[in-house]
Amino acid sequence: NSIWVSTDHDEIEKVAKQFGAQVHRRSPEVSQDSSTSLEAIREFLNHHHEVDIVGNIQATSPCLHPSDLIKVADLIQKEGFDSVFSVVRRHQFRWSEVKKGENKMTEPQNLNPAKRYRRQDWPGELYENGSFYFAKRHLIEKGYLQGGKMAYYEMRAEHSVDIDIDIDWPIAEQRVLSFGYFGKEPLKEVKLLVCSIDGCLTNGRIYVTEDQKEMVSYDYRDIVGIDLLKKRGIQVRLISERDCSKTLSAMRLGCVAKVSATNKLQVLEDWQKDMSLSWKEVAYLGNEESDVECLKKAGMSGVPADACAVAQKAAGYICKSSGGCGAVREFAEHIFLLLEKV
Repeated sequence: NSIWVSTDHDEIEKVAKQFGAQVHRRSPEVSQDSSTSLEAIREFLNHHHEVDIVGNIQATSPCLHPSDLIKVADLIQKEGFDSVFSVVRRHQFRWSEVKKGENKMTEPQNLNPAKRYRRQDWPGELYENGSFYFAKRHLIEKGYLQGGKMAYYEMRAEHSVDIDIDIDWPIAEQRVLSFGYFGKEPLKEVKLLVCSIDGCLTNGRIYVTEDQKEMVSYDYRDIVGIDLLKKRGIQVRLISERDCSKTLSAMRLGCVAKVSATNKLQVLEDWQKDMSLSWKEVAYLGNEESDVECLKKAGMSGVPADACAVAQKAAGYICKSSGGCGAVREFAEHIFLLLEKV
């Protein structure tokens, strides 16, 4: 019935409100490094007597889909369960641990080595994956997230991602790109990519020769990326705040470009209207504060790894490559990956 973010952090509160959540200001007592989710939820309930069911959604599980939550809520509201938690099926053989210095052998936990079967032929086991815990108020007040009439909800393996340690991040990022939830509106085929020249197609540096001529460098991988986009029927247009027409002419990219653009958003809107596109069909790659409004408008947005902080906050995707070092190619591959879902 209501979505809350429990936090003691000013910036998290600001972002939560921007996205429509209500904020419970967490007390210092339950904001310690050793504090548990249960402690924070119990404090929340002490201030919200109208709440009788809590769905604790873990931020460390970014592939969770709304359809799963709706089904779980029905298990509690319509089928009378007191608590429901998420699990995933694993096909892993377990062995007992032998600590260093112990004079004993390991033992199989869930298999018979003499009749070892293929893991794909085995039904597997259910493990908690930490995506969510739903429970009625009376259980939480007693100090439980699981109890009473319990049920598990089995999630699809591709939606089951738990960020626990640093090495989980790249796995989670790829899972989100391939299986993440992208909103109620279906993805549309991208028809236009607009790329900022300075800091995206180039590294933003300008080299000046002794005879006052300017030079910039670019990465051939980005040129290949632009060619791949064109072959997919995606038009690529370039934009810059400065007059770099001579540089563009020398690069021979064959792209429509707008230089000396004092208002990038106005240029983007003009192109979008001229091509009769919805914003879902427009992608934008920028890196500066002047790109922020364009990044927010575009249906698909990205920034190089070295983009300014405000641009990174506005973008849907942050490249691992820096500007002028393959960011355009990387963003093109990101677009292709998402378009596989269309």
